[in-house]
Amino acid sequence: MSDSEGAVNPSDIGESDAPPVEEKPYKLVYEANKCFGAGKCAEVSANWEMDIASGLGKPKTYFFDEDELDHNVAAADACPAKKGDGAIHVVDRRTDEEIAPDPHGDGTLSVDW
Repeated sequence: MSDSEGAVNPSDIGESDAPPVEEKPYKLVYEANKCFGAGKCAEVSANWEMDIASGLGKPKTYFFDEDELDHNVAAADACPAKKGDGAIHVVDRRTDEEIAPDPHGDGTLSVDW
């Protein structure tokens, strides 16, 4: 699940119930523990909504195709709960690279675990 330095491999997260990569080549890695309910993700993306019970953002789906990429990237970029590396991460399942927010600039997954 991780490399020798402790980094998480994006392809290991949530793949047990995932659709085929060819159908849905992108996925979200969401650190809900960082969300404080600002709702910016839901403002810019049709995939995101505010969960009334928890008061947190919630994606409708974690796996999507090219047609849904732009607004999910916008949600990751708009999230004010970034605390450095972000709470919403968009990953290309074909390459294991983080597309957004990609704070390191090299495509490595920037989760804070």
